[in-house]
Amino acid sequence: MHPFSSQLISVLHAERPAPDRFDKLQLYGRFIGDWEAEIIAHAPDGARHDASGEIHFGWILEGRAIQDVWMIPRLAERPNAPPFPIAGNWYGTTIRVYDPNIDAWRITWIDPTRNVFQQQIGRPRGPDIVQEGATESGARSRWSFTRITPDSFRWLGEASAGGDSAWRLMVEVLAQRKAA
Repeated sequence: MHPFSSQLISVLHAERPAPDRFDKLQLYGRFIGDWEAEIIAHAPDGARHDASGEIHFGWILEGRAIQDVWMIPRLAERPNAPPFPIAGNWYGTTIRVYDPNIDAWRITWIDPTRNVFQQQIGRPRGPDIVQEGATESGARSRWSFTRITPDSFRWLGEASAGGDSAWRLMVEVLAQRKAA
């Protein structure tokens, strides 16, 4: 065995959700799989910037959590890709864990390419999923999954700098499930 070999992927990955939380895990479990994405960054002056990306969701930790990876641009386009205006180039991961003590999801986003780290609480809100938290600068953040179908979703990244209810749309992601 190579001194740097590891069983990490095999012990991290899970084939299915944990049976004792199956129903609650479906809030995000329906996203398991691979997605193509169109990303739209909205500048404060109204300018719009478009890019392509990819998203991958999978079960982890005995099926009690979901991990996903979000990339702008797509992996194949990353070498020498210029920075995406407003949002930057993403190569980050989210860990999503359902917490029965609060009947909600604890969410941690880590993006070392942009040095961005966020924690949020996610809950269903009608047909949508809304995650709320705060940025490192103290601004309120709200990330929402909307227009959810088996093969598509719309994700909105919003911020409220003043801590009030004046939300500004920063990034919009239109995702389509990759064909099998």
